[in-house]
Amino acid sequence: MYNPPDYYLVDDLLTDEQKIIRSAIREWVDRSVKPIIEEHAHNHTFPKHLIKEMGEIGAFGPFIPEKYGGSGLDQVSYGLIMTELERGDSAIRSTASVQTSLVMYPIYTFGSGDQRMKYLPKLASGEWVGAFGLTEPNHGSDPGGMLTRFEDKGDYYLLNGAKMWITNSPIADVSVVWAKDENGKVRGLLVEKGMEGFTAPETRNKWSLRASLTGELVFDNVKVPKENLLPNVKGLKGPLMCLNSARYGIAWGVLGAAMDCYDAALRYSLERKQFNKPIASFQLQQKKLAEILTEITKAQLLVWRLGTLRNEDKATPAQISMAKRNNVEMALKVARDSRQILGAMGITGDFPMMRHMMNLESVITYEGTHDIHLLITGMDITGIAAF
Repeated sequence: MYNPPDYYLVDDLLTDEQKIIRSAIREWVDRSVKPIIEEHAHNHTFPKHLIKEMGEIGAFGPFIPEKYGGSGLDQVSYGLIMTELERGDSAIRSTASVQTSLVMYPIYTFGSGDQRMKYLPKLASGEWVGAFGLTEPNHGSDPGGMLTRFEDKGDYYLLNGAKMWITNSPIADVSVVWAKDENGKVRGLLVEKGMEGFTAPETRNKWSLRASLTGELVFDNVKVPKENLLPNVKGLKGPLMCLNSARYGIAWGVLGAAMDCYDAALRYSLERKQFNKPIASFQLQQKKLAEILTEITKAQLLVWRLGTLRNEDKATPAQISMAKRNNVEMALKVARDSRQILGAMGITGDFPMMRHMMNLESVITYEGTHDIHLLITGMDITGIAAF
């Protein structure tokens, strides 16, 4: 039975509603994700049947208003949902993060009333899957250099270019694609599956996020209806606001991976005996467990405070970057140290450490690399951009 660490009684800072929401997601993860995720990660397959279930439990667009199919929840509740989903697997949380922060959020924030009503309820229920197209083969940390372009052809826009490392792309029904117009201004387009000239090949041979669908978005003279342009944003501000929401969710999500590793390591250390006593009785194992718990506790307080700032609309992009960077690094180290406690058993699929560790190698890079987030903090401190 999973016993989540809460050394500083952070639960006392949560409302009853937030705890109920977390419990519901936790029970779903235990029931629907945990029993199958190791097999899917091993086989490099995505459990597609979970998408509808995630819609049913409110994992998609939880902070989107109920009018559009969301639950109208606060930002701390969103964070708690991400924590529980990533305890199951980063692939599951990634699917929810993309659907919520990178697809539903921009449609809600920058879309027209018609766009909201057309797409958001289907995305919230899991009937439709969404993807987010920003990163390109030659432009990752420098999205402003994107080459994807569209031209105004009178009755429609003609879109050309390619996006890479796109979660959900092979199964996405709609993709929020960021491209430059004829004046070089970045705009958002809603590109639907089946549009002529639009393909989404899957990316295989990954050692990380193996239970997640990753692919490309390729546009070869794709005719996009004019009503599919997001009308209420111009420039990189649009995609960067989406990334802020996604990064916030990641900062919470990776806690789930770290807590899952810690819980498994603690239980194992109390059961595993060497030299006629539990390995938990040895100083070096206690050192690992104590340091892991300390780092998890610091990360819990960091995201709780960030969540309250988000609720008050006070959180800055730089604060979000700090939390994303710190917490992913923390979770990756926790996975590694927890694996050591288990010795050779830690590399098997009987325990979650190696799977979380491999996943987190992607999480530490996507939605802004580890180094870029450090430089965002540096720029905020000094006022000087180092990139």
